[in-house]
Amino acid sequence: MSVKLRWYLFRFYASVFIVLGLRQKAIEIFDQMLAEFPNDPYALSSLAYLKTQEGDKLGAIEMYKKVVSRSDANAQTWYNLGFLQEETGQVEDAEFSFRKALKLDEKLDLAWYGLGLTLIQQRRFDDAVKALKKNTQLQPMSPYGWYQLARVYVDRQEPEEAVKIIKHLKEFEPKFAKQLERETGLTA
Repeated sequence: MSVKLRWYLFRFYASVFIVLGLRQKAIEIFDQMLAEFPNDPYALSSLAYLKTQEGDKLGAIEMYKKVVSRSDANAQTWYNLGFLQEETGQVEDAEFSFRKALKLDEKLDLAWYGLGLTLIQQRRFDDAVKALKKNTQLQPMSPYGWYQLARVYVDRQEPEEAVKIIKHLKEFEPKFAKQLERETGLTA
């Protein structure tokens, strides 16, 4: 059997197990695939995704780190790594990963949002405002960036800017606007 056919068979069997909801079996197949095709980006990324689904975030981070060590790693993979790093409290590492993602694709709105979250956690509010503004430019109808931006303005003692955002959110996401009003004590 050719090497290429063997690679496709691994992929096929893993996909079948995923469709059937047998993630552990799919993980076993990807582990076998990596034994035969070390550092294969498809197997590593798939394994990282499955480990995330199974709640093994540290295992997923390990897999994503192997993918990004390759020169052909894409922005989405760097974002996925940053997302998990941020979720597990690896804030500085997450910032690095989000910045790498943005070097590869400056229009990756989720990476701007993630970068903003990491900067907030580091209390670098001026930088967080820049990142979240970029996120809201790229995704103007998503309330998440707006919400975090308003929170940063409150933290920076700029309530008038937060009130502007609350007014803006009332136009398309009134629940988020009300939540901000409750949390901040500001009204628009």
